[in-house]
Amino acid sequence: MESDNPSGADNQQERPGFAQWVVGFVDGEGCFSVPIFRNRTCRIGWQAQPTFAVVQAERSVQGLLLLKQYFGCGHVDRHERHDNHREALCRYTVRKLSDLERRIIPFFEEHPLITAKANDFIKFTAIVRTMRQGHHRNVDGMAEIARIAEMMNRRQPSRFLESSEAIRQPRRDDT
Repeated sequence: MESDNPSGADNQQERPGFAQWVVGFVDGEGCFSVPIFRNRTCRIGWQAQPTFAVVQAERSVQGLLLLKQYFGCGHVDRHERHDNHREALCRYTVRKLSDLERRIIPFFEEHPLITAKANDFIKFTAIVRTMRQGHHRNVDGMAEIARIAEMMNRRQPSRFLESSEAIRQPRRDDT
C-alpha cells in the first residue's frame, strides 16, 4: 500500500529503521517517570502524573519535533537554562493517559528499549494501567503506585509514602 506522504528527507518516519532510531534516541535521551505531588483538588490530595519525556539542547530540537510528529501527540517546550550552559533546553513531553496508553506504550512494547531504561518502562506501563483502572483515586492504590515509582530512575523515596498526611488518610476504596 502506498502512502499519501512523499518519500524523502521531509518524511523520515517512512525510512527503514526509523522505529529503531526512535528506540535508540529514547534509550539515550528519554525518561519514563511518574512524579507524585500534592494536589488538594484531587480526592486524596495527591496526584500521580505519568510522563514520557525526551530532552535535547535547542540546536537539536528537530529530533524532538520528529518524535512529536511520529507519535502524533505530546508537545515540545523550550526552557531557558540557569546554569553555565548557554543554550536553552527543549523537551518533548507526553502526559495524557490515553496518548501514553494508545501510542507510547504500544510502540515500546513492539520496539523494546535495550538499556536499563527498559526496566523503567515496564514499571511505567504497570502504573499507567493501574491508573486506567482508577486505583490512583484511593490511598492504597496511590501507595502502590508510589512504591513502584520510587524504584524507577534515580530511586528517590516517594514524598507520598513519607507523608504523615497520607498515613493518616482513612483507607477507603473509591472506585
